[in-house]
Order: sequence, then C-alpha cells, then structure tokens
Amino acid sequence: MYGGDEVSAIVVDLGSHTCKAGYAGEDAPKAVFPSIVGSIDQMEVDNPDNPDNNSGSAPDSKSKGKRKLYVGSQSLGFRRDHMEALSPIKDGIVADWEIVENIWDHAFRECLLIDPKEHPMLLAEPCSNTQQQREKAAELMFEKYQVPALFLAKNAVLTSFASGRATSLVVDSGGGSTTIAPVHDGYVLQKAVTTSPIGGEVLTEALMKSLEQKGIFIKPRYSFKRKEIRPGEFQIVDLDFPNTTESYKLYCQKVIASDIKECVSRAPDTPYDDSSYSNIPMTPYELPDGQTIEIGADRFKIPDILFNPSLVQTIPGMESFAETATSLRGLPQMVIESISRCDVDIRRELYSSILLSGGTASMQQLKERLEKDLLEESPQAARVKVLASGNATERRFSVWIGGSILASLGSFQQMWFSKSEYEEHGASYVQRKCP
Repeated sequence: MYGGDEVSAIVVDLGSHTCKAGYAGEDAPKAVFPSIVGSIDQMEVDNPDNPDNNSGSAPDSKSKGKRKLYVGSQSLGFRRDHMEALSPIKDGIVADWEIVENIWDHAFRECLLIDPKEHPMLLAEPCSNTQQQREKAAELMFEKYQVPALFLAKNAVLTSFASGRATSLVVDSGGGSTTIAPVHDGYVLQKAVTTSPIGGEVLTEALMKSLEQKGIFIKPRYSFKRKEIRPGEFQIVDLDFPNTTESYKLYCQKVIASDIKECVSRAPDTPYDDSSYSNIPMTPYELPDGQTIEIGADRFKIPDILFNPSLVQTIPGMESFAETATSLRGLPQMVIESISRCDVDIRRELYSSILLSGGTASMQQLKERLEKDLLEESPQAARVKVLASGNATERRFSVWIGGSILASLGSFQQMWFSKSEYEEHGASYVQRKCP
C-alpha cells in the first residue's frame, strides 16, 4: 500500500482532443497538448532529406516497428511529407496503445521533466472504459514506467469533486463525444450513463462544410507565406506541397475552424430555424491568410446541433453522419433519460446539480439554453439548476482539476493501487482498488 505523500502525484487526463498533465495540488495542468499525433511510415523516415532536425521534435519522435510518431503542438505543427494525423482514441476508448505510450512519454519526459518511477499516477478514464482497458493501463504504468502507485478515476467523479459535490449529474461535452453520467456519493451510476457521438469535432466539421458551401475554403497555415511588398502591406504567396496527406491537411484546417467556432458561436436562446436567424448581423473573423470572412446564421446553427442533432442533415457534406443523426437525442432529452434511469429518491438532487464540463461545454449561452429547455421538459416538481464555472479554464479542465484535488488529499493516500499489490495480485486487481 502506498502511504507516502513526500512527492507529488501526477494527474493525467487523456481526452480525445487534448491531453492534460500536471502535479496534484496545483490549480491547472502544466502540460496541455493535442492528443492527435503525426505518424510517418519508417520507410519515409529513412529519407535523409526529411527537414525535421531543427523543429525541436527529435526527443518526442519515437520509432517503433514501421512508423515514427511526432507528439506535441510543436512537432505536429511542423509539416512533413507523408505525415498522417492520427488519434489513439476511437469512440472514447483507446484504440492504439503505442500512440498512448508516446503521448505519456512526451508528457512525463518533455513537458513535466519527471521520472515516472518517483511519482504515483492518477489517470482519468471515461465512464465507458472496459476492464481490459483498465488492466492494460495498469500493466503499462507498472511494467514500463515502474510507477510506485496508481489510481484510475472516472471523469464524471473527478468533475463532481472539482465542484465540491459528491452527488451530481455530469454533462461532459468534449471533442469526441458527449457523456451524461450521474454520480452518487462519489460513484458513477453506470446503468444511467448516456452518450452521444456529437462533440466538438462534429461541430467543427459541420462549420467547415457549411463555410465551404458558401465558397469559403480554409487554407492550412503551411500552404502559404506572407510576403511584405510595402511596409505594413502583405501579399499571400501560395506554397505547393504535393506530398502532404489528406489527414494532416484536414487536421490543420480543423484547428483554424475550431478557433472560429470558439470565437464567434453561441447557443441560440430558442431552437434554430432558418427564417428566424436569416437577418442577424454578421460577425467578422480574420483567417491566418489575412482574408476576413463574415459569419452569420452558422454562429447559432452549429451549436444547436447539440440540442437538435437532425440539423446535421441540412449541411451538405455531412451525409456520413446524417444517417445516424436521426436516432440521436438532444442534450435535454439525454439529461432527462439519464435521471429517469436513477432511483426515485435521488432524482430531485440530480436535477438541482447538473454540472457542465469539457471544452464544448464552454460555449457561450450553453448553460442558459440547457436550463431553459430542461425547465420546459422536466417534471414540474423538479427544481432544475445547471451549474458551470464562470471560468472557462475550470470548465475545460474540470476533470484534471478534480484529479488534482483528489490525489492531494491526505485521506486518499491509503487508496492507491501500489506496485507491491500489482506484483502480488496482477493487473486484474485494479478492479478492486479503483471501483
């Protein structure tokens, strides 16, 4: 049993969009970087003309088998021939452990500059994590990183702790999906968890397709350079890189589209319809190539997909997603369904402490719109209260902050899954130590 608190625990939250890592007891993660990594087949890496020596990425790149991986904002932001942009997470679950190892390596050795052998680790995990996934994480942490102790905690529980509550309904809307999980006395009620594949990535893609339909195409940053022709006056010179992969080009476009979404969009006060929003004032946004675009109804239409998934069908180019959209429920319906699956005696408490967390939940007016819709659709006896931190950083990092609080508590020190317990009982013991 790990009983020492002489060194800080490390808290790691690997999301589908961003990885957050830092020291327990601090109020924000020290390392925040994309969960997407660059990958080049080893045959390409052997090419001596590959100009990545001055990118500061050599320590992050790990060659295993037939590919070389580039992790972190700086390495990924540097365009390379034949580099694919890959995510290790599919539907909220780790699909590629080799990429996860590289992400952890980057977080520990390049960002935090620590030796994992000296720090207990608290890993945040999705509510849908399987026993095999948990055992694999424990095995890697103890076998490869030789950590002294480990704890796996559910995202929803950590969000609840971050707000100082033991019981709440957590609405976690991140990059890859939206999950609604009731937490009662520090435990997730697994039978009542509801999920939707609509997250920030779907909204970003919908915005891109909608802009393309209007003739606005986002140029990736690597595809042009600005040349000064007169003081303060620039000309855009297009650059041609025929060996750039589609996945990397799309990743670079999505980074810009995501920024547009975060800057200008807000949840509409009432359900979106074209006639009501056709004459709203346009909002300008300057693209990296200097072109200023005007965004109108899309500012409200794209966020409303969270409340009305069938809106996706009205956006050309989103056909692949539109097929499943008809069977998806909006946020208010998911909240009510989740609460109705819980025992009657805790429903009132859940309605009065609905917590918003995740990057997508930081959107303007989302809290107000969700509360308004729930007041209309929930049982009359329910006192609906949607809670969200006024600080966008706290909303975005609420899972990590909850882990930071939990791992720094003196009373928590007896709960760690220690290396000696792992050696005695094996990885399957993680189910008992981290329920």
